[in-house]
Amino acid sequence: MPFQRKRPELVLTEEEKSLLRSFSHSRKEPSVEVERAKILLAYAGGESISSIARRFETNRPKIERCVDKALQLGVLTSLRDLPRSGRKQTITEEARAWLVDLACQKPKDFGYSYELWTTRLLAKHAREHGPAQGHPSLAKLVRGTVSKILTQREIRPHKIRYYLEKRDPEFEIKMKQVLCVYKEVQLLREADDDTSSMIAILSYDEKPGIQALQAKAPDLPPVPGKYEAVSRDYEYIRHGTVSLMAGIDLLNGKVHAQVVDRHRSREFVQFLKMVDQKYDSGVKIRIILDNHSAHISKETRGYLATVPNRFDFVFTPKHGSWLNLIEMFFSKMAKTMLRGIRVSSKRELKERILQFIDEINADPVVFKWSYKLDSVAVV
Repeated sequence: MPFQRKRPELVLTEEEKSLLRSFSHSRKEPSVEVERAKILLAYAGGESISSIARRFETNRPKIERCVDKALQLGVLTSLRDLPRSGRKQTITEEARAWLVDLACQKPKDFGYSYELWTTRLLAKHAREHGPAQGHPSLAKLVRGTVSKILTQREIRPHKIRYYLEKRDPEFEIKMKQVLCVYKEVQLLREADDDTSSMIAILSYDEKPGIQALQAKAPDLPPVPGKYEAVSRDYEYIRHGTVSLMAGIDLLNGKVHAQVVDRHRSREFVQFLKMVDQKYDSGVKIRIILDNHSAHISKETRGYLATVPNRFDFVFTPKHGSWLNLIEMFFSKMAKTMLRGIRVSSKRELKERILQFIDEINADPVVFKWSYKLDSVAVV
């Protein structure tokens, strides 16, 4: 007499079969779920419990639990573990609060050389000092439990997130001055008269430390179906650095730039002289720039005295360089033209940067500022 199952047949829809096949061939899903998918497919195909157990080199109860769960709760639920109550909590809430409070302090305040806590050091300190503080449940604390407790409280004392303190007492005032200039740019663009031809508004800054790196071996190009990316020898020859001094005309998008070895007062004066030659003598040149010492040095002010009423400087607040629109241009440049650049000399690097500027000026992009601009009123 042929063997007959006592358990019901596992009836699968086409969608469930497709899902189980996908899980059974997956390399990303947990291995236990892959195995359960194969077990269910085998059982639904008519294979016996004993045969499945032999094929997977396991015992019958394991196969029976998987099949019974699918018959009772459905295929999707049977692939994953059901939630369980878990072991009873042994560390009291008071002890957990004490540990979190400890993590919010610096280890150097407790006599350690560490600046930041590690889970190992926290666990060690809690084991040694927790019971004396009235928390005996911490006597056997391990680093894994420390990590779980801190994660539940959303505390990460081993990480640092930087912020910038506003140290300029006139930050808001200076920010409004810069925003007023951007508002003026917006109004000049919208005006139909010739007022814009009497003023030039530049956003200026320096991008120092651009490295001139030469590859020791030639790059290998991508090969379809074989190498998807450029292959490059990780060793290189360093020829030094250059600095880009650039100002972008906010009305027409043209970039005025020079590439120099250093960015001192004399180089800044050279830039001002170059800009002075770009515009007619009756044009007022307003420049947004940061608080670099070269911008207000004796040498710079000496040159400005020779061209009275020609330039108008608007300084960003200290630690407020993000208010300067030229930073958007530098960011775009770093992510495109300068990304992975290799040159044979500093001279070649300078030439390629200036070539990039020429390409930009051939089809200039007018950058527009929008942050808090609606709150600014120009009188």
